[in-house]
Parts: sequence; structure tokens; C-alpha cells
Amino acid sequence: MAVYRVCVTTGPYLMAGTLDNISVTLVGTCGESPKQLLDRLGRDFTPGSVQKYKVHCSAELGELLLLRLHKERYAFFPKDSWYCSCLCVTAPDGTRSHFPCYQWIDGYCTIELRPGAAKTICQDSLPLLLDHRKRELQGRQECYRWKVYAPGFPGMIDVSSFEEMETDKKFALTKMTPRADQGDSSGNRHLPGFPMKIDFPSLLHMEPNIRYSATKTASLLFNAIPASLGMKLRGLLDRKGSWKKLDDIRNIFWCHKTVISEYVTEHWCEDTFFGYQYLNGVNPVMLHCLSSLPSKLPVTNDVVAPLLGPDTCLQMELERGNVFLADYWILAEAPVHCLNGRPQYVAAPLCLLWLNPQGALVPLAIQLSQTPGPDSPIFLPTDSYWDWLLAKTWVRNSEFLVHENNTHFLCTHLLCEAFSVATLRQLPLCHPIYKLLLPHTRYTLQVNTIARATLLNPEGLVDKVTSVGRQGLLYLISTALAHFTYTDFCLPDSVRARGVLAIPNYHYRDDGLRIWAAIESFVSEIVGYYYPSDASVRQDSELQAWVGEIFAQAFLGRESSGFPRRLCTPGELVKFLTAIIFNCSAQHAAVNSGQHDFGAWMPNTPSSMRQPPPQTKGTATLKSYLDTLPEVNVTCNNLLLFWLVSQEPKDQRPLGTYPDEHFTEEAPRRSIAAFQNRLAQISREIRERNQGLELPYAYLDPPLIENSVSI
Repeated sequence: MAVYRVCVTTGPYLMAGTLDNISVTLVGTCGESPKQLLDRLGRDFTPGSVQKYKVHCSAELGELLLLRLHKERYAFFPKDSWYCSCLCVTAPDGTRSHFPCYQWIDGYCTIELRPGAAKTICQDSLPLLLDHRKRELQGRQECYRWKVYAPGFPGMIDVSSFEEMETDKKFALTKMTPRADQGDSSGNRHLPGFPMKIDFPSLLHMEPNIRYSATKTASLLFNAIPASLGMKLRGLLDRKGSWKKLDDIRNIFWCHKTVISEYVTEHWCEDTFFGYQYLNGVNPVMLHCLSSLPSKLPVTNDVVAPLLGPDTCLQMELERGNVFLADYWILAEAPVHCLNGRPQYVAAPLCLLWLNPQGALVPLAIQLSQTPGPDSPIFLPTDSYWDWLLAKTWVRNSEFLVHENNTHFLCTHLLCEAFSVATLRQLPLCHPIYKLLLPHTRYTLQVNTIARATLLNPEGLVDKVTSVGRQGLLYLISTALAHFTYTDFCLPDSVRARGVLAIPNYHYRDDGLRIWAAIESFVSEIVGYYYPSDASVRQDSELQAWVGEIFAQAFLGRESSGFPRRLCTPGELVKFLTAIIFNCSAQHAAVNSGQHDFGAWMPNTPSSMRQPPPQTKGTATLKSYLDTLPEVNVTCNNLLLFWLVSQEPKDQRPLGTYPDEHFTEEAPRRSIAAFQNRLAQISREIRERNQGLELPYAYLDPPLIENSVSI
């Protein structure tokens, strides 16, 4: 008689335990054990518990290949979900085998787990294990299906597949339907004072392993309801018309002010702060260095000479690499929308900036269209106060539109969703790249599903607060993706191509490059451990299917994008994985976390403009300025969204935090520890630098970066 000792760990999360019967079957090279019920006196599988059991076999099983975990009904109790963290099996000879699970097991089913050592398909030779990989991926591909949201969009998750799977006993997914008093016929619930409906089916129909935890859901609602209810009680969410005076905007978030939002309120109209935001605001990717001016921006030396000073000229500054352009060409053909029954307006500005001898980036000239001419004057800092402020505000409105739709939603949310779906569909649980990427996909499918159901749906929040509305969003994202390149996606390549390596005080660039290097070093060690040669990369059919699906679904098979459709060397794999992890974590933090800080003072980031761009100078006044800014209710609805998305809900996992131990070998575990130490050093350096800054830049401080796009 051979006795195997089985240790079962239940996750420490709310409602992670189960009352169902749990049994195991051990499968080895020499046979398999009888199905053994795991049962001790009292309740076995409570949250955070570690329970030990014995499995008796007639003979030793040899090397353990699989562990079957059976979840079955107990007495009259209804089925429930169980979060199994891991199992450890000790063989009669003392050999230990770790079986990572780290997933919710829903309903009554059997799942098969492999030992924790990561294996590519080339490293498996046993028919049993090859068949296990194949069956696992077939099941995943049935569960996680692609869907086209709109033409020109990256592929997205088809949530209807989860609803279909609910009736399939093989997957036994849970469906929860709100009571009649909890929502409308679609299951949506309108929370008190909240400007958008919370789509509870989007929260509940998700497959449980990609759904928000109860803690995160509660935290999200806790952040949203008090702020929205406060605005509702003061009548701000329903008040139409212009702001009476600028100072009234200060009182929208009287209890949600931050050091940075207060700084923005005081300095928003200064040229130096306007330029600063191109470096360290929420959209720090717009600047391109110029060696000559484009013909569509006919700025002459005479026009800017008073700004440059007597010792230089425009041509000299161009040759020195001190002149930069922010070009909002993508807005030229963007559809416009109506808010509160009134048409809105969009500009496609060209903003010329200069790096002055003091190291400050300042605007030199602004043209509010892509076509020069008498009706498109070039605005200058020497113009009247209101003319110049209005021109800068138009640029800030364009910043809002490009940032929210492209830099933020497309380049982090949508692309990271495509990476997540491809990973779930093409890489089995035992694959080293699956283990590496899984923490960086956490909650991404859930948050994007919520966004589509509440923000992007017709008459959703995008239609309520932006000058382009939903149709404009569809246009901007499809147009941006058609021009997006691998160079844009990879931070070191991007800053080099844009010619911005030498700009001082560009904290986003400096912190981002350090984090990129830390990720790259970590990924390089992992890849080197599992892929020792070019052939090992080329021959991994699962890896090639994964990158091929990303190329087809995320980048629509566009060869001119420069994204790989096949990987041939470990170096190519390292770069691709580094870019994915960076954009799923650090890049999202950089373009998301500061939205409330920089947007709470609405004139700094207006979501819409109610008057057309000025065609002549000398006409702007305070009244015309206020009549151009968004109306009161539009402002408040938008600022509420800024507040919500800037507050990362609880249940966070900062970059490099991997509590789920998917890697069990010593080498990758050492690499994880080294990665964490390097991130800690970067954090210390950032915090030390910030102590000497008038305006600290902390969005890329590693402890403040979430591992994944989760809000």
C-alpha cells in the first residue's frame, strides 16, 4: 500500500470557501489512484484554510503527471464557487509535486491540473500530456470567443459566449439575475445620483476567473456613489447652461482635491504649465521634434522673434532640436455631436512649442486647423489674454479627445484586452508565457466589458459629455489603429523616433525607460530559461498561434503596422513580451491615474466646446470664453468619470506583485525576486527625486502601478 499526502490551500478571499464535496484522483506514469474524497471532521474548505489528507493507492504511481480535482454536490446545499489556490502532493518516497490552481471552480465539474513546472509544447512528449494541452485549449476557445465591436476596432471578448456556456454542464458557469426591484428589463441598475447605469449582467455573466472580485466590485461602487450623490443633491448633474464665473468650477469637488489638482487650478493658464503637460501630463506621447516647419503651419521668424529673444532665431532653434510640434490631424474629419440639444465643435490644431534656455517647454504658436489661411489665424503668446487662453483651451480640448479615445482607451484598454483573449485562447496553463502574462491580464476583460456597457453604448456617458460622441469615438479609434505602429508601442523606440530623448524634466520618459529596462531584464531571464535557442521559439506552435492571433485580431493583419505575425528568436520574443507587460501596467498608469488631477479643473481639460474655433483675433472675452466651455451638467458628468477612473479600487496588485505562484521552479522564482528588488530601487529613486520637485511625478512609481488594466 502506497500513501500519498495531499495538502489543499483555499484562497483567502471573500466567499472563497465551499460546502461541496471535493475529491482528487492522482495520475502517474505507472497508473492512477482511486478517486479519493477529501473529508475531515468539520468544514474543510474555508477561506484561507490549508488542509491535509491521505490518498491510499495499491502501488506507487511513478512520476505524477496530472491531478484531477472533482467538485460535486454535498447533501441539499446549493452549488457554490470555490477558489482553490494550490495543491501539494508528497509521494511515499518524500518527493513533492506542486500543482498550482489559482482559479475559481464553479458548479459541479472536474478539472485537471499539471505539476507547476512550466513546459512548452516542444518539451512534452507523452501522448497523455499532449492530449491534455489540446483539450484544455479547445475548451478555452469555446469559452473565450472573439467578437467585432465595430469596423476597424481590435477584436474583443464575446461575453455572449459565457451566457451560452451557462447551460453547458461541462463549464457550469454561474448566472445571477437581479431581482425585479434591482434593475430594468435589461438587468441594468441606475444607482442614486449616478449619471450612468451600472450594467449588472456585465458584472455577473463573466466567467468567474475574469470577473471582478466581490471586494473590487464593492470598492468601485463605494468610490462612485458618494461623489455622484453629492453632485446630484446640489443639482449639478441636471443643471444646463454656462458657468457664471470660473471660480464656480472650484466647488464641484470641494472634498476631493489633491495636491496636483490644486496646483493645476492655480497654474493652468501659464504657458510653462501648458508645455509641462506635454511631458508629464496624462498624454505625454504627442511631441515630435522638428528640423523644419511643415508647410501647413506657416510660422515665420518675424512672428516669433519677440518670444525667442535677440540671440537666436527660429531656424537656429530648429537646427538645435529645440522646436517641437503637437499635431492633432486625426480630429480634422472627426464627426461632431450634440449635447443638451446643441451642436458641439471640434478643432484639429497644430501647436508649436519651444524648449527655452531655462529648460522649460513653452508654446510658440497655435493654429486651430490643418489648413492655413485667412480664416485660420496663427495665435501667439503676444495676442490678447483671452485670445491666447482660448486658443490654448482649444488645444487642451483636442488633447482630451486624442488622449481619452486613442492614447488611453485604444492603446491600453482595447489592445490589452486583445492580448488577454489571445493568451487565454492559445496558451495552456502550463505554458511559461501563460504563467508570465496571466497576472497582467487580471480584470482587463471585466473592466472593458463594463466600459462598453456604460460608457460606449448609445446614449452612454461618451454621448453625454464629449463633443464627438460615440460616433466620433468609433471614428477616432479605427483611424488611430490604422496608423498605429510597433514603434509607437515600444517606449524606447517611440521616444527615439519622436526625437525627445534630450528634453529635460521629462519624468514620464525617464521613469518609463527605467521600468521598461526592469521588465526587459526580467522577461529576458524567463525567456532564456525556457527558450535556449532560435529553434525553440520557432518550433513552439502554441506560441506562434498566440502571436499570429494577436497580429490578426489586435492589429487586423496590417503588415504596415510593423507588429510581428511570427516570432523567430528569443530576442524578438523578449521585446514583444516586454512591450505587452509595459503597456498593460506602466503605460496604463501613466495615462490613467492622473485624469482627476489634471482634469478636475475643467478649463484645463474640457470634454467639449460649444462655439466654433475663432476665425479672427480680437474677439474673445470672458463671456465668450465661458460660453465656449462645456455646460454645467456636462462638466460634472465628465469630472465624475475622471474621479472614478483615477481611484484604483481595492484588491490591487502592484507591478511585480505575484501572490499566485504559477512558477514553481527555482530559476524563475529568483528572477521574480530580482525584478521586485529592481522595482523597489526605482521607487526609491523616484521618491527621492520628487522631494525636490515643485510638482511631483508619481504615476510611474512602481507601488502605484497596477499589474494590469483593471479600472
